[in-house]
This record gives sequence, C-alpha cells and structure tokens, in this order.
Amino acid sequence: MSRIQNTFKNLKQNNQKALGIFLTAGDPDFETSINIIEQLPDNGVDFIEIGMPFSDPMADGPAIQLSSQRALKSGMNLEKCLNLVKRFREKNSHTPIILMGYYNPIYKYGKENFVTKSIDCGVDGLIIVDLPPEEDDELYNYSEKQGLSFIRLITPTSSKDRLVQVLKNATGFVYYVSITGITGTQAPNVDDVSMNLKKIKSITDVPTIIGFGIRSPEQAYSMASISDGIVVGSAVVDLIKSSSEKGENKEVTIKSCIEFVSKISNRIKHN
Repeated sequence: MSRIQNTFKNLKQNNQKALGIFLTAGDPDFETSINIIEQLPDNGVDFIEIGMPFSDPMADGPAIQLSSQRALKSGMNLEKCLNLVKRFREKNSHTPIILMGYYNPIYKYGKENFVTKSIDCGVDGLIIVDLPPEEDDELYNYSEKQGLSFIRLITPTSSKDRLVQVLKNATGFVYYVSITGITGTQAPNVDDVSMNLKKIKSITDVPTIIGFGIRSPEQAYSMASISDGIVVGSAVVDLIKSSSEKGENKEVTIKSCIEFVSKISNRIKHN
C-alpha cells in the first residue's frame, strides 16, 4: 500500500479529514522552505504539496506566482526541488509528498529521468496542472508503471462525460478545484461544491480533496465537512510573502506559517 493510500485509510478509520498544505519549493529560500515543510506533519498536516517553481505559472494567482519568483530568484530549480524532498525524507518516511506544477520543466528535465529521480527522492504523486488527460498518456503511463500516483484535477465546469474521462484512471486522490479561475482569488461556495462532489463520488471511490480559495479555519471546516479533506496554499504562501517584505528573520517566518497551519488543523480535526 502506498503512503497516500495508507494515509487516507488511517484517516477514514479514525473519522478524520485530510489536511494538505501547499508550499513552493525554495520560497523564500531553500533552508526556510525545508524548515517549514519538516514541521508540518507534527502540526496536523497529513500530506504536503510542493510546488515546482516555474517562470510562467498561468493557473496560479498573484500569491503563488510571486512565490515562484522568490524561489527562482533564490536559485531554486527542479533538481533542487527534488533534493528538498530527499532531505525531508531523511527525517520523515510516512507523510505523502505530492509535486505540483507545470509540464515544461519536466519535459526539459526528461520525463523518465524526472519520474525515476522523483521516486528515488521519496515523491508519492504528481499534479501537472497544464496537462489534460488527452495529452498526458506518456507521462501518466510511465509514472503509474513506476508507482508514482498521477492525481487528476476536476473543475466546477467539468461535464458528466468529462468527469468520466478524467476520473477513469484516477489514483491517489482527486483534486477538486473549488473555484473557476486562478488560485487564491475567490472563496468557494459550499452548496455548489457539495453538488459537484456528489457527481464525482458517483463515478469514483478515490478520495476527493478540495483546493483553491480556502483561506481561513472556518472555510477549511466547511469544505472539509463535505469532502475527504482540503488543501490550503495561497493563505500560507501569503504569510511567507508578508514576512519577506517586512524583512523578518527565518524563525519568525517559520513560526507564523506553523501557527496558522495549526489553527486550520485544529478546526477541521477537533471542531
């Protein structure tokens, strides 16, 4: 059983919802980034999404676009992103790590080389935001063959036929994008999300996670109550941005992120 499967199995047995946190690798620098990531599991986080910095993150809102810029400016690249995961695995062997990003850097790196190195470093799954199912056969087939989960994105505008097509090979979990548009710019509507999740659940029993637009403990609780779990990204990334702009030291940045994550976790796991 994979780390992702084991995590969701244990959560279900304990009647708990999953909490995922998104951070861009190397934001604002490698050491601060790895320090935050290493502390997440002890503060209620069940899986971690690590963004692969890219110069043209078209699906992301201003917060995550800026996080990519900060990371790239600090010298982060795909190789260092994988090394960051490898370093995390020196202390943590059980928390799933998902790499999230765009296909261009993977294509340049070499897809087979990327998948092999990802597995060697301890990556559990991939979310490639600009690679639709019609075009992802090569990367999907090789990733799955090597044991790397290929996580599908579902949007509010997906038709029933589209859902069937996208979900037919879903593994790990399904990532439901709760809003239309770019990340971190709107608040999701609970009723609309709930209705769409029912459609997804009628097609697949793979766990469904809600992401995009969740910025507060109350929003987190609302979304977690109708799903298998949530991902919070832009709200955490904004804390890093704010701390960086104020010129605060690494310890202050880490502390503000971890305190916020703990509030989210306490709300969805302990009501």
